[in-house]
Amino acid sequence: MVKEVRNIQRQVLPHGLTVITEQMQHIRSASIGIWLQTGSRDEDPEWNGISHFIEHMVFKGTKHRTAEEIARQVDSIGGNMDAFTAKECICFNVKVLDEHIPIALDVLSDLVLHPVFDAADIARERGVILEEIKMDEDNPDYLVHEIFTQNFWKDHPLGKPILGTKETVKRFERQPVVDAYHHRFAPGNIIVSAAGNLDHDRFVDLVTKHFEHMKPLKNGFHSSAPKIVSRIILRNKKALEQVQLCIGVPSHPIAHAKRHAGYVLNTLLGGGMSSRLFQNIRERQGLAYSIYSDLNPYRDTGCLAVYAGTSLASAAKVVQSVISEFRKLKTEAVPEEELARAKAQLKGSLMLSLESSTARMSNLARQEMYFDHFSDLDELIEKIEAVSVEDLQTLANEFFQTDSVAVTALGNLSGLKITRDQLAC
Repeated sequence: MVKEVRNIQRQVLPHGLTVITEQMQHIRSASIGIWLQTGSRDEDPEWNGISHFIEHMVFKGTKHRTAEEIARQVDSIGGNMDAFTAKECICFNVKVLDEHIPIALDVLSDLVLHPVFDAADIARERGVILEEIKMDEDNPDYLVHEIFTQNFWKDHPLGKPILGTKETVKRFERQPVVDAYHHRFAPGNIIVSAAGNLDHDRFVDLVTKHFEHMKPLKNGFHSSAPKIVSRIILRNKKALEQVQLCIGVPSHPIAHAKRHAGYVLNTLLGGGMSSRLFQNIRERQGLAYSIYSDLNPYRDTGCLAVYAGTSLASAAKVVQSVISEFRKLKTEAVPEEELARAKAQLKGSLMLSLESSTARMSNLARQEMYFDHFSDLDELIEKIEAVSVEDLQTLANEFFQTDSVAVTALGNLSGLKITRDQLAC
């Protein structure tokens, strides 16, 4: 295999903003992202959802462009603009042909730096977000994860929904929105990352031109680490045809030394069609159509969760089967051949996931946020290769403990009981 050397350059501007680029000469596109290192977990409870609200509002018009002009300008260069809010970051990004980088950055930085937050727009957007909340609540797969998360990190902002709640969103008036915006959008809190056919020095000059007027400001975010509460929650929702299950345990933070073993363990357990959960619960027993596991790491905590949708009659059996997979990983060494398969799957999906300029751009920003240096693919693959059968067994014994298993069941649950004894692993 040809060793790939990533051409990554990083520069911190005098007021604290970080610029990172990766040159990819073999493509004609470039992706630019403006990242804020703060998300919904840094909100006060009464303003839950305000980060996501601000992310929506900046598209409603700036001092230089109306909402329509923003859309028209991006469309006229064939660009693709997007934004999202997560628990620990907000991202505004655009993908364009390389020749349109200057105009793309001009539009993107205008959104981030000069939003007008018009009061009438704010009132309208509240209605839009309330509809978005309702839409999500109508989606049982989303809802079971949300109930699970809120109970797993109970009474901590990390457990609160990114969109906020009907009660909090109704309170978003112009002043609190403007205050929250000024508090978050500080240069020490911003990463501008770009990947594609671009020149680092020229890009840094463009970023400097747009952002140099910002005043240096440290906003000292980073809420304290959450306490984990592993409870059994049964939530009745009669209208649902299926019982939605979420079964999770605490796992490691994002930059933990054993994170690569965590990736392998998750892949093997529920990361695809050859995973143990899929083969056992769907293929052998036919108890669920959809079943998978997911690793959700944050900067100071993490969760490994299994999701399944099944019938009321099979729900207890599914829980029992998942727990027995946990137990097996603790007591029986994983066969070498299965370990090799999981590693190959993980390496393949990692490589495929870094093919686009957008993925590279995100990867740069996330590495800057969480790690003290940039890992290239070879380094990652080496770390994954190094995970041993013993590492997995040690990790399984650390993660899968009867008292730390949390379960949420959502659906028409008449007669369903789940006790701590059933979770003995």
